[in-house]
Amino acid sequence: MDEPVVVGIDGSHAADLALGWAADDAARRGRRLRIVHVREPWAGERPLTAASDHQTRTEQDLAMLAVAADRAHGRHAGLRVATALVTGGLIERLRSEAESADTLVLGSRGLSAPAGLLMRAAGDLLAGRVHCPVVVVRSAARSGRGEVVVGYDGSPGAEAALAYALEQARAREVRLRALYAEPVLALVTVSLGHEPAAHPRALPLTERTLAERLAPWRQSYPEVEITESLAAGHPLPALARASRRAALVVVGCRGLHGLASVLPGSVSRGVLRRVDGPVAVVAAPASNERTAS
Repeated sequence: MDEPVVVGIDGSHAADLALGWAADDAARRGRRLRIVHVREPWAGERPLTAASDHQTRTEQDLAMLAVAADRAHGRHAGLRVATALVTGGLIERLRSEAESADTLVLGSRGLSAPAGLLMRAAGDLLAGRVHCPVVVVRSAARSGRGEVVVGYDGSPGAEAALAYALEQARAREVRLRALYAEPVLALVTVSLGHEPAAHPRALPLTERTLAERLAPWRQSYPEVEITESLAAGHPLPALARASRRAALVVVGCRGLHGLASVLPGSVSRGVLRRVDGPVAVVAAPASNERTAS
């Protein structure tokens, strides 16, 4: 199916960053781009602005969408772009858009009010609660290609996140780093009086298990270099550190243990707020359609 990359805009700088990310992603992966602006139902047709004597709110909104489409075409001339002005509650309408989307992309710091205040929270409220990946863009893309980092613990949510992360790495032609953070390792090593990396028995077993779980993915994506990183401690600081060299951080949710078991929750919110770059949150699928064979 030709599901589009959907990006929500509100005229803010954060939305412009999300638009650029979404346009680049759609172009890299051969997807359509759908640019959506949600107009709250109580918004008046004649806004109290300097332009109110010349344009209705509908005219302003349509002009904003047209400018956004021009920007997307300016980045990628051959990109298929559609725009939509929809009326309703922001979260409800974005949730509806996500039902037929490949990916939903949002900025994290909308400036317009009151919609911009809701746009800030839209990522937290929707990430992991819709069927498609939700990407929250906090800052402009870094220089260089970076790598894709995925939090991985072998759970269904992490498997879905890994599938999406591999698609991203393949499209970007970059390395993928699978990060496994194990709080138990930290407790064991500290109790024995060792630094986490100094315990000779805990990490080799985990490395071997992780390598075994990643083996089918390496076969399915031979063109992507997959590396493994292990960290003793809570997943959030480990992901925050790894994000410093990453073009994208991907996390899953609804897992059985470890990282994914607390998503969406404190880790997902922490990653969305602490990682200074794009973050994708991927929900575990209802079936195994996105897992490696």
